[in-house]
Amino acid sequence: MLEIEGLTKTFMRGGLLRKSAPVTALRDVSLTVAKGESFGLVGESGSGKSTLARCILRLDQPTSGRILFEGQDMARLSPAAMRRLRARIQVVWQDPYASLNPRMSVHDIVTEPLVVHRAAIGLDSRGRTERAARILAQVGLGPQHLHRYPHEFSGGQRQRIGIARALVTEPALLLLDEPTSALDVSVQAQVLNLLVDLQARLGLTYFFISHDLSVIRYICDRVALLHRGELVEQGPTDTIFDAPRHEVTRTLLAAMPEVVVPD
Repeated sequence: MLEIEGLTKTFMRGGLLRKSAPVTALRDVSLTVAKGESFGLVGESGSGKSTLARCILRLDQPTSGRILFEGQDMARLSPAAMRRLRARIQVVWQDPYASLNPRMSVHDIVTEPLVVHRAAIGLDSRGRTERAARILAQVGLGPQHLHRYPHEFSGGQRQRIGIARALVTEPALLLLDEPTSALDVSVQAQVLNLLVDLQARLGLTYFFISHDLSVIRYICDRVALLHRGELVEQGPTDTIFDAPRHEVTRTLLAAMPEVVVPD
């Protein structure tokens, strides 16, 4: 579903009069995410995880290399085709407090992607409301929450709203950027279980970004490790955890806390 081939991203530093040495945030990164799997990307702060996510979303343009989604080279798509594709790749952000507009009701937050992509999705106002109510039910909320505002919800509930917003366009790929790191441990476990359940029911593909190996081990089928912009190890999750080959992986595993996930 998602193929990344030889991706390099270099940032130029300095202004018009003073130039500094360029910074290479990603160097020759290649990986593949299969349909229906959970793929985990792990690395410490500054390893290039967020830069890779921004390149996948086309918020940053790669310096070299290719990103293919469902066989299409994203760099070669027209603006109209790219808009249609964006409905099929959605994001759940890290901070449920910052990622929801406090002046918008839950109804407007969840239906906003349907308005943005109305040409491709084709729902009228009533259809958008009905879909929002259905998606909220899937994440454990109800129609009574549609006309409330973010400040009326707990952190875990806000993240459920963020997940509903990501699901409302019925995407093929969900990019999850540290979606539980801002939550309490008990709430974190509930959200992880929700994500597992949603993937089983909806056939979603996850690209899960985290610095927390314990979370990755619970939810991901395969994992890749970024270190200083380079992909140092990747493979099935059990193999990486049980027989790591790279010293960076072994160091991260040694510091890994246990994640407590209720049945």
